[in-house]
Amino acid sequence: MSDAERAAMSRALDLALRGWGRVAPNPIVGAVLLRDGEVIGEGWHAEFGGPHAEVTALATCGDARDATLVVSLEPCKHHGKTAPCVDALIAAGVRRVVVAVRDPDPEAGGGIARLRAAGVEVELGLCAPEAAALNAPFLCSTVRRDRPFVAVKLAHSLDGFIADADGRSQWISGAAARDWVQWLRAGYDALGVGRRTAVRDDPQLTVRGDVEPRVPPARVIFAGRGEVRGSLRCLAVGVPGRAIVVTDPDVAALRRAALPEHVVLVPVMEVAPALTVLRREGIRSLLVEGGGRLTTTLLEAGLVDRIYDVTAPVWLGQGTPAFGPRRAIPLGSAPRWETVERRALGLDSLVVTDRELCSPAS
Repeated sequence: MSDAERAAMSRALDLALRGWGRVAPNPIVGAVLLRDGEVIGEGWHAEFGGPHAEVTALATCGDARDATLVVSLEPCKHHGKTAPCVDALIAAGVRRVVVAVRDPDPEAGGGIARLRAAGVEVELGLCAPEAAALNAPFLCSTVRRDRPFVAVKLAHSLDGFIADADGRSQWISGAAARDWVQWLRAGYDALGVGRRTAVRDDPQLTVRGDVEPRVPPARVIFAGRGEVRGSLRCLAVGVPGRAIVVTDPDVAALRRAALPEHVVLVPVMEVAPALTVLRREGIRSLLVEGGGRLTTTLLEAGLVDRIYDVTAPVWLGQGTPAFGPRRAIPLGSAPRWETVERRALGLDSLVVTDRELCSPAS
C-alpha cells in the first residue's frame, strides 16, 4: 500500500462518520478516488436509501478510468434501494480498489470477488482494525443475530463515582462531553437505563444534538421487579421513538395497568433473553447509559461489546460507584479489551474499548 492510499483510507474513515445516525441499518462508509496519488473524488453514504459512498465519489470525478478507489467497506454487489456499487465501479473503468474490511452481510457481501472476476485489482485489509471499530454496531449485529450490539457509556469522577454522596450526577462531565453524548446517541437504535437511574434522574433519553437521527432511538428501562412511574419523561406520549420497559413476568400485569398504553412491555427478567427479545423488536444496537448495577450485570454476563468511558477531572471522595459488586478475576486471566479511541472532550477524557474486534480483514 502506498502512503497516498493510507492517507486516503484515513480520509475515507473520517468521511464515513458524516453518515452517523442517518444510514442505519446500513453501515457508514467513506470512499476516496486517487489518480497518480492525487485525490480526484470522494464521497460518503449520507442517507439511507441514497447513493452509496462509491457512487457519490464517482459522481464527483469526471473521469475515473484507471483510477484507484479507497473505501472503508467492501463495495456491495446486490440490488437493494440502489444498484450494485461494483457494477458502477466496473463501468467507470476503475483499475484498483483498496478495501479496509469485508461486508459480512450474505446479501450485500461478495463485491470483492465480483471486482476481481472483472479484472479489477483488489487489495484488502488497509486500516482494518480502525474500519472494523468504526462500523462495529453494523458488523457485530450482522454476524451475530441473537442480540443487539451493546455499548455502555460511563461518565465518572477520577475516583470512579457516577454521582456524589447525595446522589447528584448533573454534571460530572463538562459541556463538550455532554454534546458528544448527544451525537453518540444519534447512531444507536435504542438507549437503555436501569430502573434506579430512570426514577432518580428522570432522563428523557432523546437526541438533542446537531445530528437528527433518521429513526429516533427507542427508550428502554430495565425495571426488574421494581416500580416504574408512568409519569417518567422517557415514557411520555409524543416523545420520539418507542418506549420499552423490560420487567419481571410476575409483575407484568401490574406494570401494564400502571403504564401508558403506548409503552411496550418485555416480560423477561434476565438480561440475556431480554436482549434477544429486543433484537426481535428490530433493535440492532443498544447504548446503555446507567446505572452501575445494570452495567455490571451486563459486563458480568459477557454481554457488553463496547465501553465509552468518560473521566472527568473531579475528585468526589464518596458517592455512587460506576460499577456494582462483581467477582474477582486474577490478573493473569483477566480479559484485555481493545482500545479503539482516545481523545479529549473539553477537560474530560474519552477512552473507547471493545471486547473484541467484530470483523477481520480476511
